Amino acid sequence: MTVSPLDRDSARKAAEALGVPEGMTRLSVFQVLLRHPALAKPFNDLLMCLLFSGSLDVRLRELVIMRMGWVTGSVYEWTQHWGIAQVLGIDPDDLLAVRDWHSAPASQFTPVDRAALAAVDDVASCGYISPTTWVAVEEALPDRADQVELAMLVSTYAAVSVFLRSLEVPLEEGVEPWPPDGLDPGRATPPESPAAAVAPNPPTDL
Repeated sequence: MTVSPLDRDSARKAAEALGVPEGMTRLSVFQVLLRHPALAKPFNDLLMCLLFSGSLDVRLRELVIMRMGWVTGSVYEWTQHWGIAQVLGIDPDDLLAVRDWHSAPASQFTPVDRAALAAVDDVASCGYISPTTWVAVEEALPDRADQVELAMLVSTYAAVSVFLRSLEVPLEEGVEPWPPDGLDPGRATPPESPAAAVAPNPPTDL
């Protein structure tokens, strides 16, 4: 483990001083983040906005996060949001289907779902949402605020996954990786994306 989590009592004290909800200190990711209080508070605020004040449908939001956890190999992200999605009453079959959403029946995912999942795949494979995918996003999700929120949601959870995997943030004590069918995000490989075909050459003078 690169950075060990704070113990629960230390995390509570740090969270209280910042105005971070006490409940967040149960999570390993915040026990790590609270080692840098100046980052923990704005990160918490961003997540609270995306998770509780956003305009996107909660099912769409969780499909996006679960797909990001799967394609980036983040067992923590995948496992945590399986639990969250269950509390929200999202169909487990839909959550499982994000693992291979291209092959899912047309009736399982709406055009909005498919545009959002394609956006996840783009970002996971080459770091941005491709023009081709963005056309699909605009057609399926015409509200500009919703488009901005989707792009921020995808980008944020890509960053969260990088953070979780880089620092080897562990699942909380007693939490088992999900799902129990032997397939886990660690076996996933980033999907190919149309964005790769139009990505500019990286700069060589940095």
